[in-house]
Amino acid sequence: MNGHTVVTTLPYQAGHWARLEKALEGATVLRFANPQSDGFAEALSRADVALLAADPEEWVLREASLRWIHIDHAGLNRAARPEAMRHGLTVTGSAGRSAPVLAEHAMFFALALAYRYPAFLDAQRAHQWGVAGQNDLRGLYGRTMGIVGMGNTGQELATRAKAFGMRVLGYRRRATEAPAGVDEMYSADADQTLDDLLERSDFVVLALGLSDRTHHLIGARELDLIGPKGYLINMARGPVIDEAALTQALYEERIAGAGLDTFEIEPLPADSRLWDAPNVLITPHVTPQVPDRTARSLDIICENIRRFQAGEPMLNTLTREDVYTPPR
Repeated sequence: MNGHTVVTTLPYQAGHWARLEKALEGATVLRFANPQSDGFAEALSRADVALLAADPEEWVLREASLRWIHIDHAGLNRAARPEAMRHGLTVTGSAGRSAPVLAEHAMFFALALAYRYPAFLDAQRAHQWGVAGQNDLRGLYGRTMGIVGMGNTGQELATRAKAFGMRVLGYRRRATEAPAGVDEMYSADADQTLDDLLERSDFVVLALGLSDRTHHLIGARELDLIGPKGYLINMARGPVIDEAALTQALYEERIAGAGLDTFEIEPLPADSRLWDAPNVLITPHVTPQVPDRTARSLDIICENIRRFQAGEPMLNTLTREDVYTPPR
């Protein structure tokens, strides 16, 4: 990294920091606790690379000297503003570092919904043997999972669903070959809509990024296509779903249930009707960590340092298709 000036707010310690320092060897590295630290703004004006722990404010994205910003988390919708798309700037993230456990989280939702686990837990606490309708339950084997978004999490989920004996349908933006575990692929580039996947799936899992194109991707019409046989699982971002439409569909039993980890407003307001909606499982936008998430982040960052120096396409890059301008 000779000749480069790097500003970072990454909180890495010990061996993790040593590994990053080695990857940045030759660069001038300026380390700060956060962008509000004294001297950060002045240092940024002299830097061409910023490695950040959290989403940058607009003034950081507008800093003309920067050629590359890396944000050390997966979802970059808060950074996906027009300012990030200016010529000469590359913005990347750490998507994929938690993909295996995000996929597990989706499978947890699918199993708990299929097995009606909350009802059995209530019965256990009441010392009651069984629940009504238990003989009509069906497991995941032989059922269909539709995965919307075939990035890191979607691909990890496909292999897990296939291991459970499920049929797997996938939907992605680009028309490419089906990843491992996917039986059939649909794509926006091939002018295919979500309709067929939604109608055919027993479990629809959202694992795509939030952008202007995907805001409220799932609304009343799409929920009706899922229908009373189907479950919706959201491992993406809350605004991918029209939450009001979902709430109504759940209370009217127009879909079988939902597993939700993300919401349009977080924390989910205490007076939200979703809390008490039938057949809903809620987790507070939290997934257990992989054994060393920081090391997995470093794998991505170090590879991107190499690519940055070599002038090669970088991993997890924001594009104009990712721009998200939240409605006011």
